Amino acid sequence: MLYTLLLVTAVTFGAMLLGAGLLHLLPRLGSGGRALAERLVRAPGLDLVVTYFTVAPMIVGIIVYGWWGLLGVMLGQVLSVLVWCRLHEMVHPEARRGPRIVKVLNRIIGRVRNHAGLWVTAVVVPAFWIVRLAEILIWPCLVVVVGFPRYPQGEWVNCSRHKFQNLVGHDLIWCLYCDWMTGIWALGTEMLRNVESWWCPIQFPEEKKCENCRREFPDLEGGWVAADAGMSDVAQTLEEKYLEHAGPNSWYGHPDRITTEHQQD
Repeated sequence: MLYTLLLVTAVTFGAMLLGAGLLHLLPRLGSGGRALAERLVRAPGLDLVVTYFTVAPMIVGIIVYGWWGLLGVMLGQVLSVLVWCRLHEMVHPEARRGPRIVKVLNRIIGRVRNHAGLWVTAVVVPAFWIVRLAEILIWPCLVVVVGFPRYPQGEWVNCSRHKFQNLVGHDLIWCLYCDWMTGIWALGTEMLRNVESWWCPIQFPEEKKCENCRREFPDLEGGWVAADAGMSDVAQTLEEKYLEHAGPNSWYGHPDRITTEHQQD
């Protein structure tokens, strides 16, 4: 078991650093390399990169070596992140010595608590990956079956913080993680706006829930019927918002409705 654990850890560690090295190399391979690098920082190219560095090794590890394989993969991934951070900071000594996010947060709550908190957030990477998988596989079905709007997903799911000046090592890797997951979450919320307004355009009887949700679901106060209304009001709202609307069956405040209304005027 120990041999298996060490083997999987070593192979994963090497594969992660090799992949990172190739990503660093691509922009230096001329116009073709730069073009490919640009494709890999936004969906769908980014989906392949994230899968390679996160869930793919876990899936392979557990299939081939069971739970010991999964543990070895996770150890290899963590070690590769730590080593890459140190190497990247060594290559950028001025940025490493200058003002940094990690320095300020370590000073506010302490190094141990700050770093522990970051690794706790890393545990949910598979959950975000599953959400992303749903966006890729399930949403296109709803576009065809229900007529929901298509989204250029690369405008939501992409990474660009590596272009920020003096963001290096530890700060860079975690900022890229946030860059990726916030895009996924924002796109998922946008998709859910269509789902809610299409199937359930009724305000919540719970006042606090309405207050909490109105920012993420603008139709809650811009078209959904009151909680004390009747089903005839719900039916009428659906007819007004969709039957009389020319275009995709988007949520009521969606930009394409504004465009369509201007065209009709």
